[in-house]
Amino acid sequence: MKTVGIIAEYNPFHNGHLYQIEKAKELTGADTVVVVMSGDFAQRGTPALLSKHLRTEMALRAGASLVFELPVCYATGSAELFALGAVSLLDKLGIVDSICFGSESGNLQDLSKIADILSEEPEAYKRALQANLKSGISFPSARVNALSEYLEPEDSSFLLDSPNNILGIEYLKALRTLHSQMVPYTILRKESDYHEVELNTSYSSASAIRRQIDRLDALKGQLPSHCLTILKENYNVCYPILQNDFSLLLKYRILKKSPGSLIKYQDVSKELANRIKNMETDFLSFDQFCELLKTKEITYTRINRALLHILLGMRKSSLEAFQKDGYHYYARLLGFRKDRESCLTIVKKQGTLPILTKLSATAYLPAVAQKMLDQDIIASNLYESAVTERFKTSYVNEYTKQIVRV
Repeated sequence: MKTVGIIAEYNPFHNGHLYQIEKAKELTGADTVVVVMSGDFAQRGTPALLSKHLRTEMALRAGASLVFELPVCYATGSAELFALGAVSLLDKLGIVDSICFGSESGNLQDLSKIADILSEEPEAYKRALQANLKSGISFPSARVNALSEYLEPEDSSFLLDSPNNILGIEYLKALRTLHSQMVPYTILRKESDYHEVELNTSYSSASAIRRQIDRLDALKGQLPSHCLTILKENYNVCYPILQNDFSLLLKYRILKKSPGSLIKYQDVSKELANRIKNMETDFLSFDQFCELLKTKEITYTRINRALLHILLGMRKSSLEAFQKDGYHYYARLLGFRKDRESCLTIVKKQGTLPILTKLSATAYLPAVAQKMLDQDIIASNLYESAVTERFKTSYVNEYTKQIVRV
């Protein structure tokens, strides 16, 4: 049995994701696809449009074999942290032979070249990076400039201008950091740009699809038919969930905190903490406040993540403990295909992590692992609370939700 791993958000699942699954199997010869997927909150620091269980069902019906949840501390982290958490989880499952990711480049050699530089950090590159950071620009911009200077005259720093390239480079770095034996493959992203907001012929970006989510008929042909059916059946029943659905709770959290307590949360610097408190009286909504806080040095996405971590109570000290212990303590199963259930037995034998299928059966986990799991449960229960408030539905606690089986 050959197994390929895919890291995803599926927010929502669309034709490009289906193409990736099919192409990944073709390139690697795999008959099993294991997906590590973000839970109810996404890497850019926002809630997922629809719940992790609905997105899991979409993926399984499209050909994924098993879907595991990426803990929220990694799912809402920087590109580097997101990649380390996800690659580490795939690696610890013990059955994944290769990892396949989409990129705007489609050239593994070019991406690997950049990954090597960023991993090894040659002295000339480090000097260029520090010089650019001192100029007051954001870290992503400083890194692109430093690479451009280091690589001159054969500059390929443009690879860091595209989000899927950036994630791909981080996956390659993570494989090196973890000394993983998983073999990387990349697939050229089809047709649409990641940030493209207009629908394309048949391969539109998730951003474009989310913009049309209140016009589901316009999405015909943009998603696999089963995904469109799921969207239609659940629209205004349990989705869409938006960033501003959490505005009041975020404001409450901010009003309770001092600058000194805010810096304890992931992604919150001393400068950002002071800026948050100085501008708290101008808070109108979650996304408005992000825009208000944005500066030349701090990107909108970084602020998104910082505010989300304040909202969810995710502390730097907890993350440091998780990383020190090897990133993971368990693999939480979200769903599986019944015709690939035998894979779970193999994971249990060959993997280094226990598989969580029931939240009520976790007493054996050490205290630090319980802290990680508590973060995930709180995040999902908060998301469910937003669903309940927005659509006036019955609240369903995370403990009672079932694994998806198709």
